[in-house]
Amino acid sequence: MSKIEIACFNPESAMIAFENGADRIELCDGLSEGGTTPDFETTRDLRAKISIPLFVMIRPRGGDFTYSEAEFEQMQKDLLQLKSLKVDGFVFGILDENDQVNVEHNKILVEMAYPLPCTFHRAFDRAKGLEDSLEKVIGCGFKTILTSGQKPNVSEGKENLKKLVELSNGRIEILVGGGLRSTNIAEIREFTNAGYFHSSAITDGGAFANADEVIALKNS
Repeated sequence: MSKIEIACFNPESAMIAFENGADRIELCDGLSEGGTTPDFETTRDLRAKISIPLFVMIRPRGGDFTYSEAEFEQMQKDLLQLKSLKVDGFVFGILDENDQVNVEHNKILVEMAYPLPCTFHRAFDRAKGLEDSLEKVIGCGFKTILTSGQKPNVSEGKENLKKLVELSNGRIEILVGGGLRSTNIAEIREFTNAGYFHSSAITDGGAFANADEVIALKNS
């Protein structure tokens, strides 16, 4: 049985994930943008309803992962506000203008989030250099990296995912996500030796997680 995090772009999906056995929820807004910071009230109301870990995306907009000073200030403000809601962790990732991990800014957010754990999200897949980026993210104090192995999806990235699991050697969790479905999770798990998996569980091109897919991912 796999450990499963469901990316939820609305509270309805979060409830579906919670009620059907997900281990953790990544809450965000902005489905069409690949995930942005969720609304404060939405997060507060959801926190009152679910008992599994709730990680919250901190991302001020879609597009690239290089942010202006104003956007970085917004990320800090959002993190502190959402931290007051007793969420369980945060999900973010900042690159510099050369597509390298922005150590300074990421460290600031990780320290602001403390003692809550942080996941470096799929900005990792846009960062230059697999091993170098891994070491920088570990150095920033993140507990998890969400990645498809710096490829468009987990199937294409499985060689790199396996390498990341080996290189990380337990220093950070490799959370495998990006095109992950119940139809390929068993193969990817066996090949990579990863222990935690991430999916939206959206199967019909809609906006909501599919209960049967959540169950199938969990039991695959």
